[in-house]
Amino acid sequence: MTNACCTQTQRPSVVAMIWKDQRVWLASIVIFALLLIFDRTQAFASLEKVVVSLTHTGPYLLLSIGIAAWAGASDADGLIAKAFTGTPALMILLGAVAGGFSPFCSCGVIPLIAALLAMRVPLSAVMAFWLASPVMDPSMFLLTSGVLGFEFAIAKTIAAVSLGIFGGFTVHILSGTAALKDPLKDGVGGGCGASAVQEDKPVVWAFWKDAVRREKFKNEALKTTLFLAKWLILAFLLESLMLAWIPADMVTKALGGTGVGPIAVATFVGVPAYLNGYAALPLVGGLIEQGMAPGAGLAFLVAGGVTSLPAAIAVWALVKPKVFGLYLVLSLSGAFMAGLIFQAWSVI
Repeated sequence: MTNACCTQTQRPSVVAMIWKDQRVWLASIVIFALLLIFDRTQAFASLEKVVVSLTHTGPYLLLSIGIAAWAGASDADGLIAKAFTGTPALMILLGAVAGGFSPFCSCGVIPLIAALLAMRVPLSAVMAFWLASPVMDPSMFLLTSGVLGFEFAIAKTIAAVSLGIFGGFTVHILSGTAALKDPLKDGVGGGCGASAVQEDKPVVWAFWKDAVRREKFKNEALKTTLFLAKWLILAFLLESLMLAWIPADMVTKALGGTGVGPIAVATFVGVPAYLNGYAALPLVGGLIEQGMAPGAGLAFLVAGGVTSLPAAIAVWALVKPKVFGLYLVLSLSGAFMAGLIFQAWSVI
């Protein structure tokens, strides 16, 4: 009788199971339902924003999901992990440079980060790539040059690589702490307790010829796609409401002026006010024309690029809270320092 009672007590309710597994989807559904009831115009505007944002990031997401699933299905994950072996300093430098010139956005890089961490690639090298990647890419460099000038584009590229190096070495110094052990949340990419990748396994490049490997590829791709979809839909939905309900002139007033103060304000305002890498450029260009310090503009772009709402939510879903906190601290402090240095350079 006692055992039955204990078993009954330990069994989670249906509501608890649904909330645990589907709470992110439910949150998006509830928000959209409330918008339909109280503000139908905004509901359809938010729906359009979600669709457009997913369409824009779709190619990068599909590419990164495909690479992550391919690595697992072909056993190339060991080969990739082996590429990140060597002296920590070299791996951090390579990760930062690769991130600064990669075409992945802050959301598109998430599946690759999950795969690398699951392979037990050192968090320091992964963090270097992670921080640098969303700030700059080849197309963004050209667009930045056209909108803000070649010097600003160079400064943003240097800031991206420097942020990666700064974050990578900081994590390396802290790597002995318990907080950075097993950074992935349980159930994500193997989660806590995932075994290390066997690097000596042969790579099966043509994995599609094997039914088991095809199934593994399909399952991994589907799992990653659903994981990203539920978080990004919620993120883009919240972002649409932020853009609709936060007046643009409030952002303009907050970022105006010169000196150290506006750089600090721009660093923190960049987190909620950053639209996307392309929309933020003309905003910053207009603010600089109105007298905003170039250093504040760079701090806004760097901080917003790394910690924009969709990116932050995706990172929160991926790693444990202490690693997420470190990610935010490194992003904001690095963006602030980049703004200060660029401002000092601009007045020389």
